[in-house]
Amino acid sequence: MAAPVVTRFAPTPSGPLHVGHLLAAAQARRLADEQGGRCLLRIEDIDVTRSRSREWVELMYEDLAWLGLHFDGEVMVQSERFGVYGAALEQLRTAGLLYPCFCTRSEIKAQIAEMGRAPHSSLGYLYPGTCRNLPPDVVAERLARGDAHAWRIDMQRVQDLIGCPEWVDLHRGTQRSVPTEYGDVVLARKEMPASYHLAVVVDDAAQGVTHVTRGEDLFDATHIHRALQAVLRLPVPLYAHHGLLRDNSGKRLAKRDGARSLASLRAAGYTPRAVRDSLTAALANGGIWQV
Repeated sequence: MAAPVVTRFAPTPSGPLHVGHLLAAAQARRLADEQGGRCLLRIEDIDVTRSRSREWVELMYEDLAWLGLHFDGEVMVQSERFGVYGAALEQLRTAGLLYPCFCTRSEIKAQIAEMGRAPHSSLGYLYPGTCRNLPPDVVAERLARGDAHAWRIDMQRVQDLIGCPEWVDLHRGTQRSVPTEYGDVVLARKEMPASYHLAVVVDDAAQGVTHVTRGEDLFDATHIHRALQAVLRLPVPLYAHHGLLRDNSGKRLAKRDGARSLASLRAAGYTPRAVRDSLTAALANGGIWQV
């Protein structure tokens, strides 16, 4: 028998939920319901520079309840899982796949500017590898001195180890991940005990997620996630990257569009049914949100 379908909705509490969140939650819930499965809720609050107070989490619960969206099982909260992420980082460190990067963001920008046509991917400019091959004694001295640093994963070593693994998007078919195309991404820093890339693969495995539904803006990040799943020996879910909601001009709706937050729509007198109907109409109209 096939394993039961498990999906998840995983918002970051950095502001009020907006209609884009509604789309993501509805897609995850719909797929689970169609397959007789479960849809889980996860609070991705590990980035302390973006996540805000408990009030945002409570407002999120209110919005979801108002819309009639329900989830199965216990809620997973990333800020309660620092030890789990630390263990995953140690596994990668022991395998020789991590290195400390002492570059500041401004230094990286300057290095890229000096390179002229710096290599880049769809996720942005690739880290130029300044700290990748620092002498071990220099690394030890700087770590002992307490110099600020992030932990990056050496994607060349990753690719040498796992090759180019495949993953499946239900809308686009089989994909081939080439780890080096996305550079040595940061997996942890002082203010962020684990990056989104690391936490999401660890959490999806822990929750038994079989199908990941999320916006097409995260499609390229999935190549990174597939590489991490391979080196951490984690199960690989199926993915379904859906389109994004846009305004009449074709501009993507974002959190800064406060008039389209769920709280503001509720305050303006919209009913849950009206909001859900607006989402259905938007999807039938190429993702254009009219409210």
